[in-house]
Formats: sequence, C-alpha cells, structure tokens
Amino acid sequence: MTDYTLEHKKSFTLTAYGFSLRSNFQDMSALQKEKAEFWSRLKADGRFDKLKGAAKDDREWSVNEVYQGKPWNYFAVEAGKSVGDATRIIEFPESEYIVVAGNGEKEALFDQLTYLAFGEVLSQITDYAYIGGPNATYRIDNGDGTFYGEFWVPVVKK
Repeated sequence: MTDYTLEHKKSFTLTAYGFSLRSNFQDMSALQKEKAEFWSRLKADGRFDKLKGAAKDDREWSVNEVYQGKPWNYFAVEAGKSVGDATRIIEFPESEYIVVAGNGEKEALFDQLTYLAFGEVLSQITDYAYIGGPNATYRIDNGDGTFYGEFWVPVVKK
C-alpha cells in the first residue's frame, strides 16, 4: 500500500480558476487531457500569471470539488491579495486529512497523487472516511527538474 500520514490541518482558503469536468472519472487519459487543455488556456490568456502573482508562496494547487452538482477542477493558490475574476474562493475546513506525498514530473504529479489516494489509500483505510467536499494537491519545485507534492483529502474517524 502507498504510504500516507494522518495530519490535523487548520482551515485554509484557496483562490482559483476552474472548469466543470465532462469526462468520466474512470477515464484517466480523458480527464488528464481536459485538465491539460484548461491549464494551457490559463497560461495563454494570462490568468495563470495573475494567480501566481497574487500567491503567498510557491505552492501550485489542483483542487477537485463537486460544486452545484457538477465535478470541477481548479488551478489555485493561497492568495495574499484579491483576484477579482477568480472562478471560486474555496474554503477547506479544519479537519483531519489523509496526506499522500511524493515526487515526480511537474505535469504528472497532481494526477499521480490523486489516483494513489483514491485508488489505493482511501480504499484500504478502515478507521477513517472521506467526508466529501474539496480535496487538493499542491506541488513545489525541488530545484532539480522534479517536483514534490502532497494530496490532502479531509476525513473523519468512523
């Protein structure tokens, strides 16, 4: 089983640009393609740089959430200043979180950690349950061409 930790996290807020996913959750390649196209548009139209310019730190976040009955994916930062045209301000509760950490290639790391968490870790944990709501993965540059990341998913004790 993939290594994970259980950590208590204080509440935090992310500012994000996002889009509603159309692909089936079981079709990893279609989901990755949708996300890559969206993130490419963010870079092309300047929103990526706008969001990064408002960030408190170097963490780049990918957030998954069901919002108004639809699955969404977001590119987000912990903002130090307002971003007027952001899609959403996403609030994460103070809670216990399952944390899955790893290193990898920049473009693959978010999906790698998400699939490890949902495909392996959460399916084998018997004393905690995912409470729903947003889950998030961040990545930071290791400075050697690889990235470190953590997937955080809120849970409650059964």
